Order: sequence, then C-alpha cells, then structure tokens
Amino acid sequence: MAMAAWKRAGVCLTAAAVVVGLAGCQDGDDGGSKKKAGASGSEAQSRTEAAEVLQAAFKKTSEAKSSKIRMTIETSGTAAAESGTMEMSGVQGWDPAVMDVTMKGSGFAASGPGTPEQVRTIMLDGVMYVDMGAEQAAEMDGKRWMKIDFKAAADAAGDPEIQKQLTGGLENMNQDPAQQLALLLESPSLKHVGPEKVDGVDAQHYKGTLSFKEMIDANTSFDLLSKEERDELVAMAEKSDMKGYDTEIWVNGDDLPVKMVVGMTMAQGTMKMTSHFSDYGAKVEVEAPPAGETFDLMEMLTELESLGAGPAA
Repeated sequence: MAMAAWKRAGVCLTAAAVVVGLAGCQDGDDGGSKKKAGASGSEAQSRTEAAEVLQAAFKKTSEAKSSKIRMTIETSGTAAAESGTMEMSGVQGWDPAVMDVTMKGSGFAASGPGTPEQVRTIMLDGVMYVDMGAEQAAEMDGKRWMKIDFKAAADAAGDPEIQKQLTGGLENMNQDPAQQLALLLESPSLKHVGPEKVDGVDAQHYKGTLSFKEMIDANTSFDLLSKEERDELVAMAEKSDMKGYDTEIWVNGDDLPVKMVVGMTMAQGTMKMTSHFSDYGAKVEVEAPPAGETFDLMEMLTELESLGAGPAA
C-alpha cells in the first residue's frame, strides 16, 4: 500500500477509534426506589434523589437498546494541529453493539489530498468497517471498506492477556448512554442543576466529576490490568495534569437521557464531547459492506509482515 493510502487509513482508523473509545463502566445499581425526573419540575433535588433519577434512567436506557445519536467532539491544544472539531451522526445499538455512523471534521480536511471529507463507519458482530473513500478504492481494486475484525485480531495475538484486552475492549465498542449514566452515579460530586429545555424537550440537568482513578475503579474493562498497570495509568494521568472527567446529563420526563456532555482537561489541552440522543428503541438495520468492496486490515498487515515490508512499501 502506498504511503498516501496508509496515511488515509491512519486518519480513518483514528476517527473510528474516537467512536469506540469512550470508556465503558460497571452496570451500576438499578435497585431501590425510583424518582421520576419530573422534567418540568423546578424543585431542587438532593443527591439521593438525583441518584434515584439516574438509576431509573440507567434501567430505562439499558432496556431501550438503541437510539439515534448526534455528537460533536471539540479539542483544543497548545499546537494548532491539536485543535479541531469532529461531528458524528447516525444510529447505534447496544446489547449487542451495532452502529452505522458518519463522521466529518477539521482533522480530515487537514490530512492531505485523497482523505475523504467524511467517513462512514459500520460495526456489527464484533467487526468494524471504515469507508476509506473513492481514492482508496481506486488504489485497492475497488475495495473502499477497511475491515477490522477484533475477535480475529485477538485470536491472532496468541497471548491470552492480549486476547483479554482486545475482547474486553470490544465489549465497550458502542455509545451506550447507560454507561455514562452508571459512571456519573459513581461521582461523589453528583448534583442536580435544575430544569432546562434540550432540543425543545423539558429535561432535568445533572452533573458530576470523577478523578481518573475513580473512573478506572468504576470501569470494569480496567479489571484486565494488573494493579501495577493500573497504578502506572493513574501516574501518567497525574503527570499529564489531567483534572478528571466532568460529566453532565439531561434526563427527560420518560427517564431517558437526551443530552450528555463529557469533558477532560489536561496540560496539553481540553476535550469536550457533546451527544444528543433521540428515537430510543428505534430499529437499527446494519449490514456489512459487500465482500468484494472490503479489504481486511489484519490480513494485509500479516501479509506485509511476511514480506518484510512496512507502511511505506
């Protein structure tokens, strides 16, 4: 594959990683009494009452299993290349994880000629397909879709620990809003902000912050790491001056989140993800691209390795 094609692959793969990289977390506790959000109510809620609302929302969202999503990711850094905006929209499902989303943003335009202006990403059955664009197809005999089979990659790794990490990460490959609800429930600073309108809908606004260590403790995917590895991650976060994860959630009168904002601040800059959810329970019809238009990334890397070639070949 030519260098330009590898560069496009890298850009598209990075975008795909953003889609699936949100941290999953433990299921949380859906027990106890449940308090309706009372979306138009103006009474301030105690932390206990706020937690009850989010527990009810967690249960309702988990049961919905699908939604439409519209997300904006904003980053700012000390260098111009580290700042930009990416937008994503489409449909998603969780349990099982499926998605069909399209991404566009400043990072694509800045990546040089041939990079698509927008990238469509499909995921189903543990496999992700990334549309690399028309120029990629011209260089790959009409194959414009890059296939990334995470289960196959885990099997090829051979090492049981690597297999666990790859398949464990696969479990988090969705934008399940219930995960962020459960994460916010772990925040010691959880509070009720008050009623607000979101996309014309009455909702109640909640927010809280988790330190990086608290986030790791609440995230079951980190159970795959040893204590030493977890401590090293925390130390790296502290070294980068990461302040923590700020999470805000708006819950409507049907106990469903309609908006979420997750922000991070580090010495190198900030990141803010704003998600809008709608059409919970919508049917998600996702189909894999035709085999004749698909190339397997793992097979290509294996072939290049056997030939002693690298990305520049």
